Amino acid sequence: MDIRQLSYFIEVAKNKSFTKASRVLHVTQPALSKMVKGLEDELDVTLIDRSARQISLTDAGEIVFVQAQKVVNGLDDLSTSLYDVMNFKKGKIKIGIPPVISTLFFPTIIAEFQKAYPAVTVMLAEDGAKKVEQKVLDGEIDLGFVLLPVNGEKFDVIPFVHQEIKLLIHKSHPLADRDVVDLIELKDDSFLLLNKEFTLNSRTIEVCIREGFTPKIAYESSQWDFIVGMVEKNLGVTLMPKLICDRVKDGPVKMISLTNSFPWVLGIILAKNRYVPYASRAFIQLVKSLPQP
Repeated sequence: MDIRQLSYFIEVAKNKSFTKASRVLHVTQPALSKMVKGLEDELDVTLIDRSARQISLTDAGEIVFVQAQKVVNGLDDLSTSLYDVMNFKKGKIKIGIPPVISTLFFPTIIAEFQKAYPAVTVMLAEDGAKKVEQKVLDGEIDLGFVLLPVNGEKFDVIPFVHQEIKLLIHKSHPLADRDVVDLIELKDDSFLLLNKEFTLNSRTIEVCIREGFTPKIAYESSQWDFIVGMVEKNLGVTLMPKLICDRVKDGPVKMISLTNSFPWVLGIILAKNRYVPYASRAFIQLVKSLPQP
């Protein structure tokens, strides 16, 4: 058994397809099938059920998949540790960020980091917070920016931005002349939310229910600017962090405080008990040194 066999098997398991995995790995499908079959022969078990249209893992395959990822991640950690020692400021960093964060202030962070560490390659993956969390746990990315709180048993957390959630409504709305409103006053309004991949979606619904009503959700989107555009057309109301509301307050919308608001706290997360590369440590230190947006 060698690391390449395990890596090939992991890719097949993730894609649930030899064809897709062969494209990702840039090897021929027969060569990939032969490699996985060799692993099965060596372990004397069937790892993949090939009888259905879409392949699936057997019980043994599920066990090997979990353990193989640990082995491969462990070797990656070893390689990264040695690379850091030999190259000091060189390397790469893979970062997961929700689109809301990337469009607000991430370009500034990247510009400052590249100025300080021009030899480090920064790779970005834009996903909702829940997917970012999973990618950090799977080792697909080094660190992620997500809305807190997260599971403290799985992640090390560095709080980053603390914002207040505000109500954003059209200037013609009956409540637009108010400085503060209770959420319950919006029980008959249509809500426009980020989709379910974003923690702010579930947090908004939880807070509304706590205040005595279930929000009527008219539309969900992965793009905050699209939601704001719908508010500008008077198609509903939304709850957004003040950072976003400040960007659009000059349009046909009004930002209003909530009597019982809730915080929008962003944090950097890393998988617990996993080696943190030099590039990641340097990135975190730079972020902590920047003024709050």
